[in-house]
Amino acid sequence: MVTTFAVVGIHGYGRRHLDELRRMSAEGVARLVAVADPRGAEGSDLLPPDTPVYDDLETLLDQERVDVVVIATPIHTHLPLAQTALAAGCAVQVEKPTTASLQQFRELVAAAEEAGRPVQVGFQSFGSLALDHIAEELRAGTIGQLRGIGAVGLWRRTRAYYERSVWAGRRRIDEVDVVDGAVTNPFAHAIATALRIDASTRDGDVAESTLDLFHVNDIEADDTSAVSLRTRRGTPIAAGLTLAAEEPVTAPLLVLHGTEGRMEFHYTKNQLRVVTGQDSLEKNFGRISLLRNLADHLTSGVPLRCGLADTGAFMQVLEAVRTAPAPQPVPAEHVRIVGEGQEQYRVLHEVDSWCHRVAEELSTFSALGAPWAR
Repeated sequence: MVTTFAVVGIHGYGRRHLDELRRMSAEGVARLVAVADPRGAEGSDLLPPDTPVYDDLETLLDQERVDVVVIATPIHTHLPLAQTALAAGCAVQVEKPTTASLQQFRELVAAAEEAGRPVQVGFQSFGSLALDHIAEELRAGTIGQLRGIGAVGLWRRTRAYYERSVWAGRRRIDEVDVVDGAVTNPFAHAIATALRIDASTRDGDVAESTLDLFHVNDIEADDTSAVSLRTRRGTPIAAGLTLAAEEPVTAPLLVLHGTEGRMEFHYTKNQLRVVTGQDSLEKNFGRISLLRNLADHLTSGVPLRCGLADTGAFMQVLEAVRTAPAPQPVPAEHVRIVGEGQEQYRVLHEVDSWCHRVAEELSTFSALGAPWAR
């Protein structure tokens, strides 16, 4: 059975969806019916010939019948677009973060329940088969009792990244929540995947949260942050995250601290390392495409890898970021500016080691004594 798709937003992350749908179409399991983007399709090389292009989703749904609407648009547009698709009887895949506030998330849950249609959220890391293996290892007690989960995110972002759109690096635009910071967008996978590993994914599963929110770049949102959580299961989770890293290319890391060992999971690479005593074992895993998973869910009833309800706990974290005081600027003496023009970027002195300390000691920058976080 062929599942039909429409994609809303085709010039950013939507390109990846178009590429995946092209592969699925070649296998006879999917067909792209139409796309919608106010910028049109000029410059897009991934659309099949003669694919209808509409200015907006409403017009598309008036003219076309589709099974799934894929939403790859700015964060603050997720809720209204998903509501429109659900009201038309479509299933939805929406990019992460799910919505721009916890209240909007709850409104989307209600809309999905009323429509009786599934919603999948684009936390691609949830498609990793390593997560299934990690769950088995935890049940088997391979590393003993889980003491906590740490996360390290070390990336760089250039001036071009923040100037690519009006919402990049913004907390709000004209009183509309955007919440585009390091915690809620680039490193949202780190937080959400740690919560998934702890089986603490639902709205209400985060019992406590403490945030250190800073910015190195000239933006209003956070680009260097520490997040400390405690789930209702009692598990501490701490993430040290920055977009002003010293090392240029580093894969994000989750560290599972056990009483008898540890697991280290590079979720972008689907690589897992299990360390017990003097022994160390590394394994590589495959990943299930979330679009394929949603198509299989519709045709065969397989469980969703990242259903809407399983992002509720992450949305609690986003809400804490949204309602927190504005991120504080890092004093200039701790920052090095490299390059010029659109390729210019900023580096925070010793931030890499501080992020690793957050993940190892399950604490925050300020509690650990980072000099720029006092």
